[in-house]
Amino acid sequence: MSQMALLGTISGTISRRGIVGLLLVVLCAVCAVAQSSSPPENPQPVTPAQTSSSPSPAAAPAPQAQPQAPASQASPDPKNPEQKSGDPTSGAPQVAAPTPAAPQAAPPQSEPPKSEPPAADPPQADPATPPASDTSIEDEITKFKIGSNEVNVVFNVTDKHGKQIIDLKQTDFRVLDDNRPVEQVRSFRAETNLPLQVGLLIDASNSVRDRFKFEQESAIEFLNQTIRLRYDHAFVVGFDATPEITQDYTDDTEKLAHGVRELRPGGGTAMFDAIYYACRERLLKSSRATPSRRAIILLSDGEDNLSHVTREDAIEMAQRAETVIYTISTNISGVKGQGDKVLERIADATGGRAFFHFQIRDVANDFAEMQNELRSQYAVSYKPAELKSDGRYRTIEIVPNDRKNLRVRSRRGWYAPTQ
Repeated sequence: MSQMALLGTISGTISRRGIVGLLLVVLCAVCAVAQSSSPPENPQPVTPAQTSSSPSPAAAPAPQAQPQAPASQASPDPKNPEQKSGDPTSGAPQVAAPTPAAPQAAPPQSEPPKSEPPAADPPQADPATPPASDTSIEDEITKFKIGSNEVNVVFNVTDKHGKQIIDLKQTDFRVLDDNRPVEQVRSFRAETNLPLQVGLLIDASNSVRDRFKFEQESAIEFLNQTIRLRYDHAFVVGFDATPEITQDYTDDTEKLAHGVRELRPGGGTAMFDAIYYACRERLLKSSRATPSRRAIILLSDGEDNLSHVTREDAIEMAQRAETVIYTISTNISGVKGQGDKVLERIADATGGRAFFHFQIRDVANDFAEMQNELRSQYAVSYKPAELKSDGRYRTIEIVPNDRKNLRVRSRRGWYAPTQ
């Protein structure tokens, strides 16, 4: 009996333990199923600690999408949070790799080529083209002096009464360049027969209408007496609002006379423009194969109201062209006006002479005096001291030993060559 009871007790115990074991097995299986179905959620336990500083944990899956479509980073770039969303994945090595890949995708995004169209502003340089043409004119001017370290000056000498002195020698003068004695005087000679290159500039504005006819005839007479066939050359420019060449360079006095007669008075006055134009476009570009005397004969009242260049611009261009300007005032009022002072300044700065008269018939006498001066001059050639190719303006002064009784007229300066 006791044995039967013991066996019942043992079998009951075994059955209870089997049930418990079975329950344990079932529970383990449930846990295993639960664990196998929950792996995707495993990163979430990791992110809570790290995303505590991040406003949205949902951003964590976003980095996994980045490797699949790196090109889409171009749009999110302005949104820096994407770079922050990479930080929460620092615990996963697979996600950490895409973050370096993002900078590689950044170069395409940094599309400076598209920001280079602002560099397409070179069209704005087109408006700068006109200034470029102005500099080309200056280059053209200086070409006539490049490679030369010799300066040529033609000058007149008179006594204190204005009479021409034509028998002086080199020892009667000193030459100063930029206020220094020159290094060497290479030649000195009295010239009474140099070829002439003359520009006749006639004011054809309304202000000279009442005396225009007489001035025309006086100018024609001057040309007939001065210009020699196959030796001298002259051109005619009339100016009112603009300069106009009515006869270009020629030694034919009939053609020159026709050019003068073609002029008709009318309009405003652009005298400085006319001087500038004649010097730059004709005298500066004329042949210098042989020594010659370049001069402008200017008939005007000196009043200018339409020029684009200044008086000093016109003087500078005449000095560059090594041109002497003789002026004849058409003001017959008997009182020197502002225009007469302008004419005086132009003549003095270029080594010429200003003529004033009280009667219109005196113009013919002025032309006769001019002719004598153009035929009676001295020419000196010298090498300046301390010459630099800097394009700078340098003064010229020819000083007679007998300064008390002699007067010298020459251009006041010249422009050094440029590199």
